[in-house]
Amino acid sequence: MPRKYVILPAIAIGLIAPSWAGTVYTREDAVKIALEKSTEIQSAKEDLVSTTSKVEGGYGAAYPVIDLNATVTRIFGLDDVDMNDQSMVSDMIATGKEKGYDDPSPWDNMAFGAINRVANSMKAQGYRWQSSVGLTATQILYSGGKVGTGIDIAKSAKRVSEISLENKKAEVRYNVEKAFNQLIFMDSSIVILEESIKLTQSHVDLAVNNQKSGLGTELDVIRAQLQLDELKSSLEKNNKTRVVARNNLLLTMGLPFEADVQFKGTLRSPEENLPLPDTSMANVKKRRKELAQLEESEKIQSKTIDLEKSGYRPNVVLIGGLKYANNQNTIKDWDAPDWDKNINKYITLNATMNLFNGMQTREKVTQAKSSLRSTQIQKESAERGFRLQIESCMNDLNDAEQQLGIKKRSVELAQRNQELTEASYTLGKETQINLLEATMKLRNAKLNYMEAVLNWNNAYNALLQATGEY
Repeated sequence: MPRKYVILPAIAIGLIAPSWAGTVYTREDAVKIALEKSTEIQSAKEDLVSTTSKVEGGYGAAYPVIDLNATVTRIFGLDDVDMNDQSMVSDMIATGKEKGYDDPSPWDNMAFGAINRVANSMKAQGYRWQSSVGLTATQILYSGGKVGTGIDIAKSAKRVSEISLENKKAEVRYNVEKAFNQLIFMDSSIVILEESIKLTQSHVDLAVNNQKSGLGTELDVIRAQLQLDELKSSLEKNNKTRVVARNNLLLTMGLPFEADVQFKGTLRSPEENLPLPDTSMANVKKRRKELAQLEESEKIQSKTIDLEKSGYRPNVVLIGGLKYANNQNTIKDWDAPDWDKNINKYITLNATMNLFNGMQTREKVTQAKSSLRSTQIQKESAERGFRLQIESCMNDLNDAEQQLGIKKRSVELAQRNQELTEASYTLGKETQINLLEATMKLRNAKLNYMEAVLNWNNAYNALLQATGEY
């Protein structure tokens, strides 16, 4: 949709940067900078980075997991282990002789040797230094659809972040233009006040001279001075308000406050007869990004139900590993890794299925279904809210257009009244007070017209935003 910004024929409403100004920004510059530096947009971009990463992480769950584990343990209160120690056999033979038994036969020696090896093997479990290094690979074969569903949820979450970023850009653009329009209004108000102060000052000087020459009274001087003081007070207030409006625009743009920065631009002219935005609800639903977000959220909640239902299904995992163990009496002693002797090789197929967990799975499914219904209700409510918002914006725009006609007519009448009063004053047929009053009415009429133009611009922009055309 075309957007035309021109200087109004009735009153020049715009920002004109002075020659001494520092950095100067146009409306387009302000929007462009805000889209790059706005904290809201930067935050939305980081959310998109996060959700994109979750998609990659979801695919990672389908890949095998390989873990390296190294352990060193020191056990206290153990004696040295000697695998060649024959003390048990010798003790058994000595004990037999004491009881009158003959020397052991070869078969006895074999039995004693076997017992000794078993004892030493059991004793070997008590090495003071026990170390191990293991490599384990785990591959999920079946998880009840958790991996695929998790990836789908992550993709929908990423889409929500993308839509949120686009929606945030439109919102920032709208806020920048609204703040820019307010600054235009403030600057134009200040220009009119300054011109009125100059004119009123001339009236004060004239009243003083007339009093000195006997053509005027002290009352004329006082009334003119009161008008001048009121205008100066209004100017001071408007200057302070302008500083706030300027800082608000800089904040919306994502820039630090800067006293010398200036802005250059004009308001959109209501007289351009710009086409009304498309208010067809069928098209509005397609353009409004909030609906797209809710649709993706609905998908997420639906997938979440499937994810929670996977708790009823079994998990099958394939595990393979290698483990090297080294047990010694001192830490400096190490066995050279031997593939057949001290490296343990294994592969495991593990299947688990929950039979009872206190109804946690059932309740999680119930909660997921409730969240889905809540999202669906929000979507239905949003559609009705859009219709109401558009109707409200249309009413505001119609009211603004009516006020424009009234305020423009007031400016024309006030201008004519001021011209006639000034001509009559020149001929001595009107008092200076009436001339001052006519001048003030013209100033107020101009300010009211400017405010009407500002309200029309804001109403038009609000309708663009409500229909999704911004």
